[in-house]
Order: sequence, then C-alpha cells, then structure tokens
Amino acid sequence: MTRIGVLIEEKDRGIKKAVFGAISAARQAGQSEVYAFILTDKADAFRRELQNYGVEKIVAVSGPGMNPPASPDQQARALSCAVDDFRLDALLGLASAAGKDLLARIASLRGAPLVLDCLEVDFSRGVVKKSHFSGRAAATLQLKGRPWILGIRPNVFPEIIAPREAEVLIYQPPLQASSRLSIREIRRGAAGGPDLSEAEIVVAGGRALGSADNFRILQECASVFGAAVGASRAAVDAEFAPHAMQVGQTGKTVCPRLYLACGISGSVQHFAGMKTAKCIVAINNDPEAPIFGKCDFGLLGDLFEVIPALTRALSRSEAK
Repeated sequence: MTRIGVLIEEKDRGIKKAVFGAISAARQAGQSEVYAFILTDKADAFRRELQNYGVEKIVAVSGPGMNPPASPDQQARALSCAVDDFRLDALLGLASAAGKDLLARIASLRGAPLVLDCLEVDFSRGVVKKSHFSGRAAATLQLKGRPWILGIRPNVFPEIIAPREAEVLIYQPPLQASSRLSIREIRRGAAGGPDLSEAEIVVAGGRALGSADNFRILQECASVFGAAVGASRAAVDAEFAPHAMQVGQTGKTVCPRLYLACGISGSVQHFAGMKTAKCIVAINNDPEAPIFGKCDFGLLGDLFEVIPALTRALSRSEAK
C-alpha cells in the first residue's frame, strides 16, 4: 500500500480548487492511501468536501507554534515529522508561491528529492514529468529514494469525484515552538477581481490588443462577468500585461467554465495553459488563427467592436 500525503492549501476560508487536482494525482498511485494534511483548525469543516474526492485520512496538524499565522519554518518541521510518523512514500502540494516555499523547506530538512511544477506523475515507476527552459522542453525524471516531495502544477490534473468515508485525526508532532522565524505582520493586497488560477470565467487578451491601455476593455468586460483577466505570452512579452496575468505553459494553468480568448492566435504553449477549460470561445479577425481549430465557439471579427458590444449587452442584462 502506497501512502501519499497532500497539503491542503486554503483561500478565502475554503480549499483552493487546484488542491482537488493534486488529490486526483495522488490517487493515480492505484493501491494507495491518501492523507490530507491541514495546517489550520478546519479539518472537520473540510471533511465532507475532501472525502468526496477520495481522501481516507484528514490530518489536522497542531501543537506548539502551529496556531495561525504559523511560520513556514515551523510548518515545515511539523510536516517533516509527519512524513516519518505516517510513513509517507510521497508528499504532494501545489506548486504555488506558498506551496513551493513550504515544499522546498521540507525537502531540505529531509534531504529528499524535490520536483516542482509536475505535469505527470507515475508512482509505480517513480517517474515524473516537468517543463524546463520556460516551457521550451519537457523532462522526464527518474526519482531515487523516498519520500518524494512533489509540487503539482495547479489545474493540470482533473478533479475526480470518488466519494468515501474519511477519518479525522489530530496530529501533534514532537516539537517545541521555533524562534528562528516568526510572522510579525500580515499585509493583504487591495481587493481585486477573482484569482486567475481559481476563476470560473477568464477573459484573456493577446498581442492584438496593441497596448496596455487597450486591456481596459477586457477589464470592463470581466467586471461585468465577474471574471478574471488573463493574457498570452506575446501580450506579456510586449509589456501589455504583467507576468502574473500570463496563461500558458510558462504562465498559469487555468480551468474555468468559460475561457474567452480575445485576439489570441492560439499557440501550442498558450493552449497548454487553458485546454482544460469547459468551454473556449475565441474572438479573432484572422480566419487562419490556430485558436479556431481548438475552440468550442469562434467569432470572426474585430475584438474592439465585439468586446464593448458584449459588455454593453451584459450590463443591460444585469440592469433588468
């Protein structure tokens, strides 16, 4: 029996949507037992949701120095102990900013193999696949020794429902509170639109927008939709949008219900970041654009006419 732990990352008092894909990745091991590790006091609150995705054990990590906001140093030490106490063969987390930081600390403490931005995992063969050189190449790595510490790229693995009963465990690692690192202050950024990686609707623009100012029409449309705004690599390279908005193999992977691609040609690299969208709608004035061969619905037209018209129509609908 393979034992795999998954770190549960939270957002806005709930579980990040991409975590359920990481759980699906863990369940690919076949004869496996999946443990969900929660670093807050929400194990009971999350139980129903987690067991719906096939988690057998929900582990609430508590003890000295673990009360929020706990330092990542203390969290890493606690989870390193958990790897031993639960005899884990692998520990998975999201390859997010927070996830990468925590996973790297755990791997360093243990001297364990660390692979971030995993695209594929084969537990039976000990093989993982990840992108290299800004997405220009992919490497298949053979891992030696266990446990493996793996950062799963958000939204790459599908969310697979597999209901079962889950047991909630309280785990207190044999640790004293660490004084090496402490959280002095938490500053939250200004409230904006939905998180791009978590958004149900994404409105994305390409180099055809022509300038950073022109992204304003996408922002206006997105605000009516309640959507997040994304960008292609070409738009980011042209400095029309920040890298945080980039969707694609070298940017963020998204899995919305609706992906509206505006002036995006549809390169293989961009498609890799949004191919799991439930519905892709493309707006482009080039009939030969590759995006038309990959979308569910295509509109051949000028985005500078179509998007404002769509925004007006949506605004009128909202007003009724």
